Amino acid sequence: MTTISKGAKLVTFINVFTVPPGNQQRLVELLMKVTETSVRLAPGFVSSSLHRSIDGTKVTMYAQWRTIEDYEAMRRDPTPAPYLREALTFAEFEPGIYDVVESYEGSRDTVPSSRLGSTPGT
Repeated sequence: MTTISKGAKLVTFINVFTVPPGNQQRLVELLMKVTETSVRLAPGFVSSSLHRSIDGTKVTMYAQWRTIEDYEAMRRDPTPAPYLREALTFAEFEPGIYDVVESYEGSRDTVPSSRLGSTPGT
């Protein structure tokens, strides 16, 4: 489960890929496949969330790892490498490693109940 909290003590990666129009879905499918078959199975992997821009030119992956060493060990594993090489043939990649500084939530009346996990009619 993704936890965005300054007290979580996790390493956060926000990786932004820029793609030519028409290649966004191809990249999404490639990242889904490598995450499902390899990355999520690596020791220290916590979670990831994949996002696509409305304009079709960007794909962003928010990923959390227990430690930077866990992430680096996954990167040394040859299994996911071909996927990243393929992605770089049609997408530009801007990686970033972050610490959560602060996190905010709206009041319950500003977030639709469907987004809070409540059941309709409750």
